Amino acid sequence: MSPTSMSPKSTSKTNNGNFFEDFRVGQEFHHATPRTLTEADAALNVALYGSRFAINSSDEFARAIGLPRAPLDDMLVFHVVIGKTVPDISLNAVANLGYAEFRWGVPVYPGDTLSSKSTVLGLRENSNKTSGVVWVRSTGVNQKGEMVLDYVRWVMVHKRDPQAPVQATVVPKTAPAVKPEDLVVPAGLSLAGYDDGAAGSSHRWEDYTPGERIDHVSGITLEDSDHMFSTRLYQNTARVHFDAFAGKQTRFGRRLAYGGHVISLMRALSFNGLANGFRVAAFNAGSHVAPTFGGDTIYAWSEVLETAPLPGREDVGALRMRSIAAKDCPCGEWPGKGADGKYHPAVVLDLDYWLLMPRRKA
Repeated sequence: MSPTSMSPKSTSKTNNGNFFEDFRVGQEFHHATPRTLTEADAALNVALYGSRFAINSSDEFARAIGLPRAPLDDMLVFHVVIGKTVPDISLNAVANLGYAEFRWGVPVYPGDTLSSKSTVLGLRENSNKTSGVVWVRSTGVNQKGEMVLDYVRWVMVHKRDPQAPVQATVVPKTAPAVKPEDLVVPAGLSLAGYDDGAAGSSHRWEDYTPGERIDHVSGITLEDSDHMFSTRLYQNTARVHFDAFAGKQTRFGRRLAYGGHVISLMRALSFNGLANGFRVAAFNAGSHVAPTFGGDTIYAWSEVLETAPLPGREDVGALRMRSIAAKDCPCGEWPGKGADGKYHPAVVLDLDYWLLMPRRKA
């Protein structure tokens, strides 16, 4: 047998992910792989971010307000559902850019299995022809088919070939905010038994005023080992986060920390000032303003944008918050946008979202 006939054949069974020119408006993806979440996931989430919200920490606290047990952290659900979408949507991302119409559904408990699907809503090639922005709507469901998370996000994705033709530009219009009446209050929730002492704060919905600002005071240093652990844990295989060797070839010269990691750090920091904000119900809008890297220390501050009663509920209300995360910059001087519309150089995240909070009329 000749050496040539013994040479191995090259095959293409591996997945290199989709590049910008591979996407089409209306394209649908049913993402692998379903993920069953456990109490171990809840513990690891605390280990990564230090979140202290009572509803996610104590079965007894959760039962006292009508839930069967402690639900998993809302941001844990966020990480898992987004992680499912990465191989099809953002494996070849330059960066995740923003969020809209982001709404949590039924609570997720240990033992639930989550899966997700996405539809491409819009496409816009960048002027440099090397990348473009992809808008998708993604939905996460549990094993019963119940919605746990539904959202629009947009991500900048590399092109495989700068000369490749692409579809005409379609930029979807998204709602400026989720309406309070569309926020999902968990079935069975009754806050008559809500324990302020156990939750860690006496400040309820009536105590917050639009325009009020809260410095969350503490900082958390983001280590390379932390954000690498979170990308593995949530099966987020985006090269920009996962591959240090490939990161050396980027304009940053290193891998970027996963943006969701920064959101979870901001949420954990917000406990000091918003401890009774027991559920993240929706994101109205959000931007990853600048990248973060291992070694950056994250601080945060928040502003109350709006207080909203919920239809038919006297025990729970909604707070619309804007939270800013900044790196290596304590937030007592409220870093954000200046008069010129430009962000303070330390700002890495600007997030507009709804929290559910107990009312005094419970």
